[in-house]
Amino acid sequence: MAAEKIVTTTGLLGWIDERFPASKMWKEHLSEYYAPKNFNFFYFFGSLALLVLVNQIVTGIFLTMHYKPDAAFAFASVEYIMREVSFGWLIRYMHSTGASAFFIVVYLHMFRGLLYGSYRKPRELIWIFGVIIFLMLMGEAFFGYLLPWGQMSFWGAQVIVNLFGAVPLIGPDLSLWIRGDYVVSDATLNRFFAFHVIALPLAICGLVAAHILALHEVGSNNPDGIEIKKTKDPVTGIPLDGIPFHPYYTVKDLFGVAVFLFVFAAIIFFGPEMGGYFLEANNFIPANPMQTPPHIAPVWYFTPFYSILRAVPPLFQSQFPGVACMGLSVMLFFLLPWLDRGAVRSVRYRGNHFKVWLALFVVSLLVLGYLGTEPTDVWGRFSAGIPVIGGSDVATWAARVLSVIYFAYFLLMPWYTRWDKTKPEPTRVTW
Repeated sequence: MAAEKIVTTTGLLGWIDERFPASKMWKEHLSEYYAPKNFNFFYFFGSLALLVLVNQIVTGIFLTMHYKPDAAFAFASVEYIMREVSFGWLIRYMHSTGASAFFIVVYLHMFRGLLYGSYRKPRELIWIFGVIIFLMLMGEAFFGYLLPWGQMSFWGAQVIVNLFGAVPLIGPDLSLWIRGDYVVSDATLNRFFAFHVIALPLAICGLVAAHILALHEVGSNNPDGIEIKKTKDPVTGIPLDGIPFHPYYTVKDLFGVAVFLFVFAAIIFFGPEMGGYFLEANNFIPANPMQTPPHIAPVWYFTPFYSILRAVPPLFQSQFPGVACMGLSVMLFFLLPWLDRGAVRSVRYRGNHFKVWLALFVVSLLVLGYLGTEPTDVWGRFSAGIPVIGGSDVATWAARVLSVIYFAYFLLMPWYTRWDKTKPEPTRVTW
């Protein structure tokens, strides 16, 4: 066995390397980490998610310098940030727009995993870490949504927390524990602030590190869905279809970052509210526990799951079936590595069955998201058992059908992937 070549560094870097594996980490995760040659557009979104995470942390730190987590002063402190703090409006809009941007890039990042089978063996743990990060992001967004203490913040939190009360046996105690009081109050605001600023960001950062470490341990997937480690140079042991992540993909990611920042800045400066989808008009009104807004709906990135909740009729005056279906709709993502029985990973070599079901899943998710933003009068009448006549029940029935399609994508996957007619995978990556 040939002796390993030992390279020593001198100066400041050598002093650091003797005490911290800086050069080793640089080589293992960047300059000597070999990624497939055929990454495409969809592989921008992992690095963009990391960029938005940094943006949220940095802008969040500056916002906490002036924000007061007190029910009497929270709304006024946000207005103070917007009107009196130097560039406070910019920091606040970067944070609020960043929340929606985070979910956009995460959804596209997950969609890429569905397209190319990035959840398949040996990347099951990477996928599980990713789904946990997604759940943590949902919790982070929910806790942060209450902090401006506007009308929609207050009543949105009231509705969501009350859903936990539908859980049998422990529901009332669980919702009481989450609120910290019998109603959404100052105690609720303080604990949501603690979760949003300290607990969940720490958990998310740790999970992101674990996600990246797990990825670099088994290697990146690619649009062909083949393992580049199977074909290596017999002398150097370098994958023949791989290139160093740095400088090739760091440069490519910089292009993606530039395009993203251009769009991100355009939204911040010209349309930070995005017609009420990013920031609702009701949230510019101080919270009033005595006046319910005419239409209460979560932010757009929660609306697909909210539609599933509203589409399920109550059972014995209990909303638990809807709450259970809403929770199951997210938890099913954990099972994807074991539900998919296909002979190939990538959609490029899948048959029509998989492609049709994936298309139906995407359409159902998008339309459910739209329906979740619509007024609740039809949904409320349906849930209350009041007959809905004529065309006004179209939204309810559409949501029910789309919810069935959503769940069928997961639950029928073992059958339509196993019997799907696939094309043979290439032995090397293609361009």
